[in-house]
Amino acid sequence: MVSVWFALGYQLYTVQVTNSQAYSESSLAQRQRQAILAADRGTIFDRNGREIAVTIDAVTVFANPKLVEDVNVAAQLVSASLGLDYEDTLDRLQRDSSFAFLARQREEAEVEALRNMALPGIFFESEPKRVYPAGTMAAQVIGFVDVDGVGLEGLEAFYDDALSGTPGSIVNEQDPKGRPIPQGTYEIVPAEPGTDLITTIDTAIQFMAEQACMDTIERTGAANCSMVVLDPITGEVLAMVVVPTFDPGNRTAEDVEAFQNRTVRYVFEPGSTQKLVTVAAAIEEDKVTWNTSFNVPYSIDVYDQSFTEYGNVRDDVTLTVRDIVTRSSNVGTILIQQELGDELLREYLQRFGYGQATGIDFSAEASGAVNVDPTCGSCTASAAIGYSVTATPLQMASVYATVANDGQWIQPHLVAEVVDGNGVLQPIVPARNTVVSAETAQTMRYLLRNVVDEGTGQKAQVPGYSVGGKTGTSNIAVNGQYTSATMASFIGMAPIENPRLVIAVVVDSPIYGNTGGLAAAPAFADVMEKALHHLGVEPDAN
Repeated sequence: MVSVWFALGYQLYTVQVTNSQAYSESSLAQRQRQAILAADRGTIFDRNGREIAVTIDAVTVFANPKLVEDVNVAAQLVSASLGLDYEDTLDRLQRDSSFAFLARQREEAEVEALRNMALPGIFFESEPKRVYPAGTMAAQVIGFVDVDGVGLEGLEAFYDDALSGTPGSIVNEQDPKGRPIPQGTYEIVPAEPGTDLITTIDTAIQFMAEQACMDTIERTGAANCSMVVLDPITGEVLAMVVVPTFDPGNRTAEDVEAFQNRTVRYVFEPGSTQKLVTVAAAIEEDKVTWNTSFNVPYSIDVYDQSFTEYGNVRDDVTLTVRDIVTRSSNVGTILIQQELGDELLREYLQRFGYGQATGIDFSAEASGAVNVDPTCGSCTASAAIGYSVTATPLQMASVYATVANDGQWIQPHLVAEVVDGNGVLQPIVPARNTVVSAETAQTMRYLLRNVVDEGTGQKAQVPGYSVGGKTGTSNIAVNGQYTSATMASFIGMAPIENPRLVIAVVVDSPIYGNTGGLAAAPAFADVMEKALHHLGVEPDAN
């Protein structure tokens, strides 16, 4: 008896003293339950406060298969009410599990009939759902989230951490039947809502640009159309368009290619729109002036490559720098580049941003490339006229925005301000640097105006406004061989003395009118006219 009592005493001492803390924690863990409080995902607005991406309350339907009384009847009723596949629903209800999703993020009206049936084992839970009130508008810019609210593309992905916020929790003590224990632990850690984004996108201009791109594809038979509308003074992207597009709230497997934001991720050889850099560099370095004359032959050999003019001109002709830009002369531009020199062209290509990402707030931005290796004798001449370099439509828009902004490069960006959970505004401050002088930029704007008034860009003219810009037509290379397919582009600005907008239009593989002047310039003119009226910019020309 003494031994028994000693053993009991020792055990009591072990439980109540030696291991009391461990047993207390184990007991508490059995009683405590924690529920996660989802944070409200931040809203994405356009520049005027219109909602582009919002979170609403939805209903998720799930089952405890062990509590379903008649799986065949339940499967029939659930699938019919929610528009689900009967066999798949039956399979879920027959699983050896206590939990199975049946449908997620449905609207209340969709589940109301099923809820009223009160089927045993079928349950309903509130769950946040991301919706896009603007539908397909700016889809590649805004992006989308997965079913759990994690950003997968676009701004939804780039700003996912900020938009998501911080989840909260509820901790309480319950008895074995799940009932709260009076005087037990009850703690709430509130969720911190996600940050709201105020984008630079103007949905009115975005709509204009998307409609113009759709019209361009219909008119030219092109594979796709991209457009960027920039404010050259602030670097704000007012519109960013890729057509064909998709609906971020109702995606399908066929939409995968359309998910890509080609204005940021797709590179191409810009062709003649690149000539702006060659000429601007030569003027900045005092190698030429706008009226310097050149004897321009029909063709010119640079090392092992022959470069020729386009069009019907076959004879040698005397052209000024102004004429060379207006006519988009290949040989004339190469002659200007030879005055500039290879090293200075490489330097100015870098200054204008070729071969490096702009740093826009968007994931997986392409950098483009500059192939001007000194061991390649003809590559610099090729780069001077827009080959041997690749760039994105956004990079090209940024190049022209630099000239529009008196030689100052401003980092393009898609978000103007972020608003934290306390309502505090935090403006985005873009990077900036000087590329060329204001005098050089002003001269280039004068030359670009002549392209639209008299040269290859006449279809970019806008009634009442002075416009400057440049056409570009480059053949598309496949497996290292150039094909007859083209990338047709037009990039320009208006009003020319004090540019308010820069617009870049890139048309991929147009069938009808496959040049920049025919395929892209009309879309530029359409959007520029409407956008300037929308912004209240006064006409400056007859």
